[in-house]
Amino acid sequence: QVQLVQSGGGLVQPGGSLRLSCAASGFTFSSYPMHWYRQAPGKERELIASITSTGGSTDYADSVKGRFTISRDNAKNTVYLHMNSLKPEDTAVYYCRTTYYTGYWGQGTQVTVSS
Repeated sequence: QVQLVQSGGGLVQPGGSLRLSCAASGFTFSSYPMHWYRQAPGKERELIASITSTGGSTDYADSVKGRFTISRDNAKNTVYLHMNSLKPEDTAVYYCRTTYYTGYWGQGTQVTVSS
């Protein structure tokens, strides 16, 4: 069955960095784009970063552009989100997603940016 298992996240001070990982199984990872979303308390889930199947192209929401980087390792079936210059408003639960078949979500990872 399809699984997206996330790791990383936690508590970080403003200006700090974190890396999230999402390990995929159960489908041909290298054939599908991957995405990162986040949901802050009281807000809707928003798409923040996308990467094509080959990793050749990426796209970002304006709120994270220049600070976050999405990447993937198709040999490891893993997609990453590198987050730099973190701000308190980046505090949210972060999710990875594939659009394979009906679409699948990772389990979510809490990122808290606070001093």
